[in-house]
Amino acid sequence: MGNPNTGKSTLFSALVGVHQHVGNYPGVTVEKKLGRMRAGRQEFEVIDLPGLYSLAVRSRDEQVALDVLLGRIDGDQPVDAILCVVDAGNLCRNFYLLSQLIELGRPMVVAVNMVDVAERRGMRVDCSLLERRLGVPVVPTQAHRGIGIDEIKAALLRVRGTPPPELEQVFPAEFEREAELLEGEFDSCGMPRCACRRFRRGMVRRMLLDVHGRMHCGLDPAARSRWLSLLDSARARLGEAGVELPGVEPPSRYAWAQRVLDGVVSVAADRPPTATDRIDRFLTHPIFGLAVFAAVMAVMFQAVFLGAKPLIDAAAAGVDAVSGAASHILPEGALRDLIVDGVIAGVGSVVVFVPQIAILFVFIAVLEDCGYMARAAFLMDRLMVRVGLSGKSFIPMLSSFACAVPGIMATRVIEDERDRLATIFAAPLLTCSARLPVYGLLIGAFIPDYRWVYGIVGLQGLVLGLFYLLGIVAAVATALLLKRTVLRGESPPLLLELPSYKRPSASVVVMRVAQRVWVFLRTAGTLILAISVLVWAALYFPRNTPTVGPLLAQRQAIEAVRSALPADLAEDDPRRTSLDEQLAELSRAIDMEFQQHSLLASAGRWIEPVVRPLGWDWRIGCAVMASFPAREVVVATMGVMYQFGDLEEAADKDIDRVSRQLRSVRRDGSDEPAFTVPVALSIMVFFALCIQCGATLAVIRRETNSWRWPAFAFAYMTTLAYVGALATYQIAAWLALRWA
Repeated sequence: MGNPNTGKSTLFSALVGVHQHVGNYPGVTVEKKLGRMRAGRQEFEVIDLPGLYSLAVRSRDEQVALDVLLGRIDGDQPVDAILCVVDAGNLCRNFYLLSQLIELGRPMVVAVNMVDVAERRGMRVDCSLLERRLGVPVVPTQAHRGIGIDEIKAALLRVRGTPPPELEQVFPAEFEREAELLEGEFDSCGMPRCACRRFRRGMVRRMLLDVHGRMHCGLDPAARSRWLSLLDSARARLGEAGVELPGVEPPSRYAWAQRVLDGVVSVAADRPPTATDRIDRFLTHPIFGLAVFAAVMAVMFQAVFLGAKPLIDAAAAGVDAVSGAASHILPEGALRDLIVDGVIAGVGSVVVFVPQIAILFVFIAVLEDCGYMARAAFLMDRLMVRVGLSGKSFIPMLSSFACAVPGIMATRVIEDERDRLATIFAAPLLTCSARLPVYGLLIGAFIPDYRWVYGIVGLQGLVLGLFYLLGIVAAVATALLLKRTVLRGESPPLLLELPSYKRPSASVVVMRVAQRVWVFLRTAGTLILAISVLVWAALYFPRNTPTVGPLLAQRQAIEAVRSALPADLAEDDPRRTSLDEQLAELSRAIDMEFQQHSLLASAGRWIEPVVRPLGWDWRIGCAVMASFPAREVVVATMGVMYQFGDLEEAADKDIDRVSRQLRSVRRDGSDEPAFTVPVALSIMVFFALCIQCGATLAVIRRETNSWRWPAFAFAYMTTLAYVGALATYQIAAWLALRWA
């Protein structure tokens, strides 16, 4: 345990190495890090608890930390020992939590971390004197360099089963008398029986100070009522004696810390400004600091958005190679289509996210470990607080312009639960890279390429910029609305410690990135794969279309002619090329016939009355439903449904031809065009506001530990997208009639 920014997680990684895994505590989104460590002939299970400043329960992190210490988490045993990590440069503040932990009477070791950083600041800590005063082993450490690790293991072996000495009196005498009286009632009120008297006294102190009732005692109603009555009486007597609760705790604990540290910490009289001080004068400056921050964010954004592209292309090429090999090996039929179009395509849709997630978390891990992340939150807090969020929401939201999946995973840096949820729900509205194929196709096909200012400013670019702006406005409005309704509550002020700058630990960065990628693959990836297989099945079955028979016979005849060609005929021979083109055209026609009579197509016809007010026919509705695993699938699905082939590739080669093709399509049984400018705008607005992304929903499920929140996100964003598309089509169609 320890305060944030004490190097606690770095020390955890140094102790357990690769023998660690990450999960969530039951029922909450607080991260659970477990690892195994060998010390001598014994093996310890090490738990890295969230960084916190106090055991006064005000957040889920603090509640989980206290529950772990008390053995209240289902499936977890009570802890055998506490390793408290303190920052050598901020001992007085860190000792507030240390005094609370000592009161619980558990065996304890204190790791005084970052002693090298403190020495560079002109501070020296006498760990031997501190150990004598506390009565517990005190080990100086430099966790990022692995210094002090063996000494900590030896100390843990030494203290196991031997609780630390009694803590000297911290609180006023009146408070201690009331705590002693309540301790006498501990067992009679049905409280959990504890063999350790000091543990009972520590629990009584915590409950007496918990005036907001956030401590959960696990009592039956009658016992709870009697215990709360005793607490109220004790608090009333303390109030009459002039002891203010819970205000008595901070001055009492800090006074104790100053007494213990007197003579332990020596500070050089002529201490020069540290490197951190000099750097912060620049990096936290209201002008220069923001400029540096913008540059850092630009580099990170470009790395996630563009730097990942070669890796994404390589991953996609690998998936295509596996898909091609499977198509060549497996015989034609349902099994091959399931493996190729369902399983491999589903795995591919997961794998392509990995480079972006990995690069984003490399940046986040480095920025956190070197100490810059706190400065970034400080700089952006003034801007983000205007939309009801804190500065820590900025980086996750910025990352969401590349992809909402790593952006949502990055919200773990936000401690406040309401701010974190508001950021999670706003992030998918920001324009991610998956929307660009939809925008690129429809803007290129339907928005004229008018240019002004010597060709620098173009209408198509302006329209694309407006869709980015639409996403930003929708995200900001969503955050504001949620913070004033569903997530109503006063956001706590941004409390930040600006840690000293230090060199990031490569091993810690690699470990954190590997953990994040594995968590994504294990949790979100399995759900995305399942969704992909279900969508494939809906597009594939029932496979009993009678109109396909003549097309299959025609393809078989052409294949027979092709196989009869001379074996030494060149690949680019006109006869071979012509037959290949005919076969490709027939395959598209066969796929179209099967898919137009599939379960998904039936669902598309069934929902046509719902999507018709948006200007869509049933085929567009069918493509939108098929794009649920990933938004960009809508382009490929429209190409199949309208028998256009690869629309995206065709648009890259000849956007004018694609525009003519789309404009020539008619609705079933009507001369009315299926695609117009209002229809194209309606589709783009829908995809700007919807959450057609199974990966995003899977990650929201992972990060919130509940299906309730992804269901809420899907419902509100789909409703918002429908209303926005409806308004866009109706207004655009009305304007088109007036200008006609």
